[in-house]
Amino acid sequence: MLKNLWWPVEFSSNVVDRPLSLQALGQYFVLFRDSKGQVNCLSDLCVHRGGPLSEGWLTDDKDSIVCPYHGWQYGGDGQCTKIPAQPQRNIPTKARVDSYPVIEKYGYVWTFLGDLPEEERPPIPDIPELDDPQFKRVEGSYYWKVNYERALENGMDGSHAAFVHGSRFGNIKDPSVPDFDVTTTPWSGLSTIPLKAPPKNLGGLWGKLFKFKYKKEVGDGPVLTHVKAGYFLPNINVLYVPLPIGNMVLIDAHVPVDENHTRSMYIGLRDFIKAEWADKDTHKRIQDIFKQDDSVLKKQRPEILPYQLSDELHIRSDILQTTYRRRRNELLDQGWGIDMHQIVGDGPRDVAVVIPSPARKNNPELANAWVHKEVSSRAILGGSKVETATNAGGQTAYEIEES
Repeated sequence: MLKNLWWPVEFSSNVVDRPLSLQALGQYFVLFRDSKGQVNCLSDLCVHRGGPLSEGWLTDDKDSIVCPYHGWQYGGDGQCTKIPAQPQRNIPTKARVDSYPVIEKYGYVWTFLGDLPEEERPPIPDIPELDDPQFKRVEGSYYWKVNYERALENGMDGSHAAFVHGSRFGNIKDPSVPDFDVTTTPWSGLSTIPLKAPPKNLGGLWGKLFKFKYKKEVGDGPVLTHVKAGYFLPNINVLYVPLPIGNMVLIDAHVPVDENHTRSMYIGLRDFIKAEWADKDTHKRIQDIFKQDDSVLKKQRPEILPYQLSDELHIRSDILQTTYRRRRNELLDQGWGIDMHQIVGDGPRDVAVVIPSPARKNNPELANAWVHKEVSSRAILGGSKVETATNAGGQTAYEIEES
């Protein structure tokens, strides 16, 4: 998994003026909205005795969160502001937890999980359809036992539609995918993919509208649909589907709960049948598509996306996925990966490890003012896994494990 990127981790509507527990990238966080209406994201781990801040409450002024174990209070910047057991003493410099930058955009809460200074951070994706008033919007979540990168790649894979989603779209009698190109930036890849989609497979009201329009315009033959699909780093799929009755846009933010579980936060947009009663049908169709994918993805092996491209066979229609993998590998090679096992592990441990926040690197006076250990970066160079950590002298140490 990658650090130093803006991760959409929650819907804005779910964050209010009380603590909300969140697990992402294996780590536990707490979100809360303060008196100014701003969302704060802290490591959900009191430095005193490891109590879960998300089980606590906000102070009366709504600007600090109270640990339920011993009542320690933390502001939105992660600094402890009160220790009830010793009000007569100064608060130690190390009485702080990591606080991560937050931006609300498109109805998502984006948090920057990493320690880059503001001027070096990659941008939040530009998805103008999410601000376009012509679209009717629904949002929801799908939880599945798959790795988030497997889910992410599935969302940009046009050639599986005919086989996995034949009852919804795709043409199993002609599953060929004409060649297409990828338009890339350092943080995204988008393609227009020609697919054949027989309207007769659709049921319900949408199916009736399909059949009427298709029969009127092109008869009973398969229709070529130019679907726009792609990704935005670190975890977003976009899918633009032009339909005979309008346009459908699906945005999926695949949040890795841990390496084996994903919460896919979806936003469905449509510029047709905008009445509220149609929202239920939109949810059902999106959920059904996830369920069809789930039946296959949960049995994929290996469960985690391979680093070496040669570990799986790629063909021309996989160009979007291979573009993603190459860019993801570049970021791993430059040390933007994190060692998930340090954060999650397979059982009890005696050391707390967290993703570093910007305050660790950007405030020299706080260089040694942290109780919880910083997770090692995970780089993979030339087929060797490289674990990096910072020693007491501030130098970077490397341990190489030959693969």
